Amino acid sequence: MSRNSVPSFADLLAGTLRSAVHLEMRDMYSVADEVDEFEHFKRTGTLELDPTARWWPGWLGTVRDAVSRGVVMRRARVVSEPVTDYIRWEHASTPLNIGAGELVRWLPRRQALDIALPGADFWLFDDRIVQFNIFTGEGDWADPPKEFSEDPAVIALCASAFEAVWDRAVDHEKYTV
Repeated sequence: MSRNSVPSFADLLAGTLRSAVHLEMRDMYSVADEVDEFEHFKRTGTLELDPTARWWPGWLGTVRDAVSRGVVMRRARVVSEPVTDYIRWEHASTPLNIGAGELVRWLPRRQALDIALPGADFWLFDDRIVQFNIFTGEGDWADPPKEFSEDPAVIALCASAFEAVWDRAVDHEKYTV
């Protein structure tokens, strides 16, 4: 895949026929579109769960479209315990993801010690292409923010890591923070 042909997430998901899986392994993100909501949550302990607010409509619509086409979307989060404020915020907002059709599970990091995990969070589409999400040490998007691979060995590593995490993880409804 050349730099000139880097697909957007929406394009990758639109071309997905069966499955899109997301493995998240960071305990803190600080991406610009979440900062205000996260800071509000830290100050008040409350979260706006209106699916029409801010950037949610675009994301949730993309998820609903994929799920309605039969794509199974699964998200697994490997988290340190005790969890960070960011993970508390993320846990509180997860019902929006689930309402759109995503399946979400959580795995405490101590239970993943013997799983070979890639070095970055990723999305894997139909076991054919992986999109790695690259972040700075402060939790914001790096430059460039994404790397892609269609290498069968990389795809096999990501698929294996995701399934190992998924098998051990607990459903969102059963995980408390």
